[in-house]
Amino acid sequence: MSQKNFLAKTLDKINALYGGNQTLSISVIAITILAIGIAVFLFFFTAAPNTITITSGPEGSSYQKTALKYQKILARDGITLKILPSDGSNDNLRTLLNNKINVDVGFVQGGDVKDLNIDSLFSLGSINYQPLMIFYHGEPKTLLSEFKGQKLDIGPDGSGTHTIALALLKANGIELGGDTKFVSTTSAESIQALLDNRIDALFVMGDSTSSDLIRQLLRTPDINLFNFTQADGYTRRINYLNKLELPKGAIDFGKNIPTEDVNLVGPTVELIARRNLHPTLSDALLEAAREVHSTAGLYRKRGEFPAPLEHEFEISKDASRFYATGKSFLYRTFPFWLASLINRIITVIVPLVLLMVPVIKLAPAIYRWRIQSRIYPWYKNLLEIERDALKPSINNKEIEELLHKLDFIEKTVNKMKIPASYGDLFYSLRGNISFVHERLASVRSKLTQT
Repeated sequence: MSQKNFLAKTLDKINALYGGNQTLSISVIAITILAIGIAVFLFFFTAAPNTITITSGPEGSSYQKTALKYQKILARDGITLKILPSDGSNDNLRTLLNNKINVDVGFVQGGDVKDLNIDSLFSLGSINYQPLMIFYHGEPKTLLSEFKGQKLDIGPDGSGTHTIALALLKANGIELGGDTKFVSTTSAESIQALLDNRIDALFVMGDSTSSDLIRQLLRTPDINLFNFTQADGYTRRINYLNKLELPKGAIDFGKNIPTEDVNLVGPTVELIARRNLHPTLSDALLEAAREVHSTAGLYRKRGEFPAPLEHEFEISKDASRFYATGKSFLYRTFPFWLASLINRIITVIVPLVLLMVPVIKLAPAIYRWRIQSRIYPWYKNLLEIERDALKPSINNKEIEELLHKLDFIEKTVNKMKIPASYGDLFYSLRGNISFVHERLASVRSKLTQT
């Protein structure tokens, strides 16, 4: 092999090994940077949002008042609750199902689902009962069928009141298109219409009527509140209804309003959320719901709500976990912002550190291997030169070629830049080059003598 070919072949080998190690080093660095980049992204991406949007109900309704209570409680943890007014339960449900509207949760009463596809939603649990009240003129009535042929205000089409009223009236043989006239007005107008005898009966629920207006009706002479004497039967036939009781004197003890216990029926109200609701916000909402609804009320016992009562909607896994164990340790112990920060550190930073520890430990070994890979290939060339020099048939011309090759190796090695910490490898190589040079010189001397 000519000296020129030897030099080219040797350099190709060195570059191939050195280049391969460069690629490996660059790959390790790239993977490390990528891992850190992903961790940084996840650290900020997994942060719990501090804003929730809720679709509530009309001005002055129980839904809106409940949302305002949630708003104050959540504000203590630095969470902003944006309240969207609505026409009531059914409007809330359709808003939640409309992906074009920015909303997270809403109040939805039982019976509103019908044939809608609700796969994108789940329930955080029931928070209250929603009684249906029927106010009317005239002599006391005991059966809903007695309203047949009268003029009834059952709320706007699509409202929760409208849905339940139609279901109850249909069970009594009263349907749209018959001799009974159905009308719909706003809350204030409908109450005035009842007071002015322009309608015979008014169906109302808390999601569409102010509680103050309901109390006004209960205190008005000649206006009666319908007593569902068949409440047990209705709850058996319509499974989302519950039997409720308005106790005697509960509205006004001094005036004894109502004058007797009144049976009512009504669905439960559920806190419905989109499936992408952050688990931390789910906990925060349920904590607020527990503070608001766990007290005793006209229609509920202390501690009865919120409750994981599953009806049309599936209870979310986060809600089920909350009902079983409450808020997580971090969010019970620390302020919301600090708990969120610690949670992200545990979730993102700790795994990254555990991943990077072996990489960091491996880095010095990889670097040393990279340095060795620049030095060790020359030993192969030294071995080849020494082996050729010891051939019995070697002549002066061949020994001179081997010396030229060795000089090339020595010059190339002397130009290498090696870190001081790996000087032992470098000087060992140079010592071995000198040793082979001495062997070649000895062989040449013998050939010259002969």
